[in-house]
Amino acid sequence: MADLTHFNQEGRAKMVDVSDKPETARTAAAQSSITVNREIYEKITSNSIKKGDVLAVAQVAGIMASKKTWDIIPMCHPLPLTGVDLSFSWNIGEEEYVLLITASVKTKGNTGVEMEALTAASVCALTVYDMCKAVDKGMIIGPTFLVEKTGGKNGDFKRD
Repeated sequence: MADLTHFNQEGRAKMVDVSDKPETARTAAAQSSITVNREIYEKITSNSIKKGDVLAVAQVAGIMASKKTWDIIPMCHPLPLTGVDLSFSWNIGEEEYVLLITASVKTKGNTGVEMEALTAASVCALTVYDMCKAVDKGMIIGPTFLVEKTGGKNGDFKRD
């Protein structure tokens, strides 16, 4: 079990000790999406959803979620985030309206921010669903994935 970093000598889960790792600049970007129908697309883009400005609320929810990742993912460390940003774009097909959500997170610390970026993108998509579910519950969330990350001993990663 010694090679598995999240298990102790008894084979039980533990939080990894990162105190000896150097503090470096770290970034991560993650993407999620939510597929909606035409009515929801039009209501979001015209800001006519009854609960309010969907993208503004979802953006704040994603930022808040990134700061609380350590509270909901058991083995995550609490991190002092130095920057969080969420951006949106639409991918429109013949019958499909896909809101693409990109979350970018930064810190200067001794562990990475991949989970914070993934959490931000996920909660952002969930918030869009919550705000629009009265119009249609058939929305589809995902896929959600890491786009890129920098810093740390494992080096940089960029999805092809």
